Amino acid sequence: MSIRQLTVFVENRQGAMAEVTGELASHNVDLRALSMADTQEFGVLRLMVKDVDAALAVLREAGHIVNVTPVIAVKISDTPGRLAQALSVLDAANINIEYLYAFLTRTEKHAYVVLRVEDNDAATNALVSAGFKLVEESDIQKL
Repeated sequence: MSIRQLTVFVENRQGAMAEVTGELASHNVDLRALSMADTQEFGVLRLMVKDVDAALAVLREAGHIVNVTPVIAVKISDTPGRLAQALSVLDAANINIEYLYAFLTRTEKHAYVVLRVEDNDAATNALVSAGFKLVEESDIQKL
């Protein structure tokens, strides 16, 4: 089970992030989570949004290079060591993590951890078998 993440390539210059988020805001696209990694010339903005299709259209219309990346997200309880346990499950299943980022939910005492892995299906099976609950796009839309 995977969910869709938007990956946007953003020029590394003053105001670039304000432009991207402003374009989304002007079209009423709700952001749920984001992560930014940068190099000297550009950044990679990863977004979880309420309406992936609307955000994709807005960003492409504005001329941004944007891709949809299938990722998984796992619900982690607010307990010391719980993230380490989830990551150990993936390690034991020989699944490499390319990157991850987390965000808190509004009402629950949980974090959602977004993971980009080599094999979403294998990671899903390993985590669910170990008792973790995966996050679906409908869960993100409810936030």
